[in-house]
Amino acid sequence: MTVIGWLQIILFCVIIVALTKPLGWYMTRVFNGERTFLSPVLRPIEAGIYWISGVDEKREQHWVTYTVAMLLFHVGGFLIIYGVMRLQAVLPFNPAGQGAVAEDLSFNTAISFITNTNWQNYGGESTLSYLTQMVGLTHQNFLSAATGIVLAVALIRGFARASMRTVGNFWVDVTRCTLYVLLPICVVFTLFLVSQGMPQTLGDYVEATTLEGAKQTIAVGPVASQVAIKMLGTNGGGFFNANAAHPFENPTALSNFVQMLSIFLLGAALTNVFGRMVGNQRQGWAILAVMGVLFLAGVAVTYWAEASGTSTLHALGLTGNMEGKEVRFGIVASSLFAVITTAASCGAVNAMHDSFTALGGMIPLINIELGEIIVGGVGAGMYGMLLFVILAIFVAGLMVGRTPEYVGKKIEAREVKMAMLAILILPLMILGWSAVAVVLPTGVASMANAGPHGFTEVLYAYSSQTGNNGSAFAGLTGNTLFYNLTGASAMFVGRFLMIVPAMAIAGALAEKKSIPPSMGTFPTTGGLFVGLVVGVILIMGGLTFFPALALGPIVEHLAMNAGNVF
Repeated sequence: MTVIGWLQIILFCVIIVALTKPLGWYMTRVFNGERTFLSPVLRPIEAGIYWISGVDEKREQHWVTYTVAMLLFHVGGFLIIYGVMRLQAVLPFNPAGQGAVAEDLSFNTAISFITNTNWQNYGGESTLSYLTQMVGLTHQNFLSAATGIVLAVALIRGFARASMRTVGNFWVDVTRCTLYVLLPICVVFTLFLVSQGMPQTLGDYVEATTLEGAKQTIAVGPVASQVAIKMLGTNGGGFFNANAAHPFENPTALSNFVQMLSIFLLGAALTNVFGRMVGNQRQGWAILAVMGVLFLAGVAVTYWAEASGTSTLHALGLTGNMEGKEVRFGIVASSLFAVITTAASCGAVNAMHDSFTALGGMIPLINIELGEIIVGGVGAGMYGMLLFVILAIFVAGLMVGRTPEYVGKKIEAREVKMAMLAILILPLMILGWSAVAVVLPTGVASMANAGPHGFTEVLYAYSSQTGNNGSAFAGLTGNTLFYNLTGASAMFVGRFLMIVPAMAIAGALAEKKSIPPSMGTFPTTGGLFVGLVVGVILIMGGLTFFPALALGPIVEHLAMNAGNVF
């Protein structure tokens, strides 16, 4: 661990905090339907979209209608991706002549991208055509990211509104999010990435002659436009199989740093949106503080573990663990990237987590298993964190013997039950499918490593898919019928069965009256509240997942200290 390494981490945090307030202000105006500096250009386009689609932008929806609209929207997205992948051999923009993608892999990939998971059981440059990358994947990256954001906004409206039966209009919200937030940032971001050396072309793959005189085909394509939204929208699906470790997806140290910033940008800003909509920005800063405490703890452990290395590396005269990392990024940038991408449900990787030390690889795994609420996926992290806030407020109410309140709303039995139902979805899929995979021959056959490390590969796979992260621990052969189908199940349940209870909470809260704070109201903007929420998150996560972690990375670390490696 070095001073320069810590300065990089501090600089990252400072920039994120500095951008949170102005972007939160802008997003609040967008979702409130207020005028922005882009309105003169984009408002006519927005109105035209409503006219063509027959949407009345002034008509809001009940939470049930809002949720059904969202689900039907994703059915359409699934059919588009699946159809394009199965037909890509006969569709245009296929310079490498890629054939049709297998049924089970197409099914897994389609579920992956509509759930904002972007789990990849395929190699992008060797499997997909340009059209599939653009129309299937990049297109859905925008819409799945927009969906996560607008669902968070709908839940925020539940806290902010009083005696109302509506939480917004899904079609209006997703249009505004895509048009005013995602597209403008991605246009600028794409141009920046191209300036750093990232390809953006529809031309053929490039033929090159190596120094030995051999011929090599270099894959290119519309890379920058996909990378921009995969990072900003915390999607994570790589144009290339090596993802952000590939020089064409992450050419420079500057592109690496800006990509890390973009992963946290919208998720952090949503905390400020929450504060503004409920009428007290300190509420948003308190939630961001909870996220910050957990994030910095994770970065510290991962950076320490990777900088310390292992006893085996020490025997070779090496002080840090550079296995699986790009030399151009080094230990600190790789460790920081790993924590960011798993804290934010992004799934992009610039180093292979399978090659991290046991404890260094455990922190990304824990980030996912906690629900990726440490900033989290765009929108999903915010509504996931608010579920834990509801539970923390409930615990506080039990301790003082009064009905818990949060931002002027009483938190009653229905909200607590729905919050618990949503949170229990994660262990159901993660632990359930992991247990099945490690006892069935077809599941075990895909494990590249024996012992606790092999178990961690499986546990990470189902954690990543259920948490809609998409990053892979690597070492596990996922492109099999068993893992394609079970993984698709985990992704679908992890996304949509968590959304429905969250939207039920939004509807219930919107209908309640707001109550003014009293002498007995628990303050939710100070250090005590931050500590309580952090404690509830860690206790619930520990009670749920510690036994599984003990069988994987923890026992691997202890075995490593005894001289055994896997």
